Amino acid sequence: MKGGYTGKILRVNLSTKEITTEDLTEKMAKFHIGARGLATRIAYDEIPCDADPSGPENKIIMATGPLSGTRVIASGKTTFVGKSPQTNGYGSSNVGGHLAEELKFAGYDAVVVEGASKKLCYLYIEDDKVEIRDAKDYKGAGCISGERKMKDDLGDDVQIAIVGPAAENSVAYSCISHDFGRQAGRAGLGTIMGNKNLKAIAIKGSKGIEVHDKKRLDKIVRQMFKDAKEHPDFKAWQLYGTTNLVSYSNHNLKSLPTRNFQSGHFENGDNIRAEVMRRKIVRHDKACGVCPMACGKYSYSKSHNICVEGPEYETIGMLGSNLGIDNIEDIAYLNYVTDELGLDTISAGNVIGHLIEAYKEGKVTDKEIGKDMKGLDWGKTKEVELLLNKIAHKRGIGKLLAKGVKRVSEVLGTQEYAMHVKGVEISAYESRRRPANKLAYGTASIGGHHNDAWAIVFDAQGGKDKAEKVIELQHLRPGFDDLGVCRLPWVELGIKPELYKDALNALTGWSMTMDEMFEIFERNANLRRAFWGKHVPGFSRNYDNVPKRWYEEEVGDKKPEEDLVTKKEYDKLLTKYYRLRGWNIHSGLPTYKKLRELGLGFVIKDLKKSREKD
Repeated sequence: MKGGYTGKILRVNLSTKEITTEDLTEKMAKFHIGARGLATRIAYDEIPCDADPSGPENKIIMATGPLSGTRVIASGKTTFVGKSPQTNGYGSSNVGGHLAEELKFAGYDAVVVEGASKKLCYLYIEDDKVEIRDAKDYKGAGCISGERKMKDDLGDDVQIAIVGPAAENSVAYSCISHDFGRQAGRAGLGTIMGNKNLKAIAIKGSKGIEVHDKKRLDKIVRQMFKDAKEHPDFKAWQLYGTTNLVSYSNHNLKSLPTRNFQSGHFENGDNIRAEVMRRKIVRHDKACGVCPMACGKYSYSKSHNICVEGPEYETIGMLGSNLGIDNIEDIAYLNYVTDELGLDTISAGNVIGHLIEAYKEGKVTDKEIGKDMKGLDWGKTKEVELLLNKIAHKRGIGKLLAKGVKRVSEVLGTQEYAMHVKGVEISAYESRRRPANKLAYGTASIGGHHNDAWAIVFDAQGGKDKAEKVIELQHLRPGFDDLGVCRLPWVELGIKPELYKDALNALTGWSMTMDEMFEIFERNANLRRAFWGKHVPGFSRNYDNVPKRWYEEEVGDKKPEEDLVTKKEYDKLLTKYYRLRGWNIHSGLPTYKKLRELGLGFVIKDLKKSREKD
């Protein structure tokens, strides 16, 4: 292998206790680049189509990109991929911090964990020393307290990915936590670890990363940092991070989720905006590896006596306005509780918001929710805290809520206001009048998340080519995941994508063009889509529908020129999207012609088998 890659994949079977390494070939690296693309390929090739997401045949792949661990700006992203316990389809999530660089320094581009341990264990990686260790001392530990204990035991220089009680109890939307407050939160990747009895992965590395052209890379890196620091929004990002979006989303976009997405405007939103949070609770800034943005905010709530990283925008939206809570200290406390339990803050806030609305609509009784929940209503922090603990430990109503909003709504008969796509709860952007963003949610590779394409500002600015824009974003944004870097320096500070391509070439000695890189991004997008076709019999365009509420319920906080995007209008846009992508307009899957064009002909046999099962 050339520079940028270690050329090694670590494989650990928790059932047999077998630990092996295998080569990552340059051919495979060039075909998928790395990180998310590489992890997706391993998951596609190796997870059986009939694998139970909760069973030992499911795998979790932890992968870095070629830029991970280098001096390229914000190159600290690690991707996790597996078969989602929430959807039975493709699951992926990424986390910042320092995991990626440590895994590279230990000598591995990826770790594949398969099988399941009979006893709770953790994986210890120190260069060539790899051990499956007993984790009985960490059983039931929270993500924050558990990571602290592990670092006390193993050393502060060990980087840790850990799951909490929610994952140990197989809550569908458990997350993987790192660095005392960073999460790979979506699609239940932490649940896969919990089902494997894998409490944590601890990594310590001492090796370096080979660079083909160090002088050229240094020049590119200096340009990246210069461009970032000269951007007019740079200081604001350092001050406020993603919380900058709270006021903009609430007042300009009318997209701040409020009371289970019944509205996009929270009347008390100014109480939880960035400036209030900075003044009241933020104590210092926190950055991931090689990042000057330092968008993480470490906060202290005096009223609750807790420290927590955050809350960031998504958490403020989902545990704040979406639940009618307008006190930033209360939101920070709920952030802490959720992080410690190892729950995804987005999904948890979505599920609880759904329950509150269902309760107020008489769809669930006092007896069903429990005596301590009687009178459940918006804006009640104590009750939300109780529900979070019930969910994580599957007590009372929490046993149902732990299954996710799709299954909750099917049991309660409340599908009309269940805010999910494909079983993954919608993240914090109300989008009923935002056609491109609705399309982005509907066609997102894991379900209801904005990671693949965030098109809401494009909508607000009156962009016309909605389908084209979503496709462009669905290639470029996950492309940063493939490279192993954070996309925020591009999104918010305007770092040109060409610089990342140049950095890749300087590292590896390749001469890849932007067109060639985008073809790889498109290939990876089509493989993610094919995963659904392989694993979900009957997969069709119906899986790309967005919540019914977004088609049928108008709200009064719109601008005069904006109208609700109806189901008919959405379907027309979806058909255009499929045609532009080269996907079948009925199944929503890549055509065989498109697969062959992208070098994915090996996928065709799986899709044929899946169609035979319909």
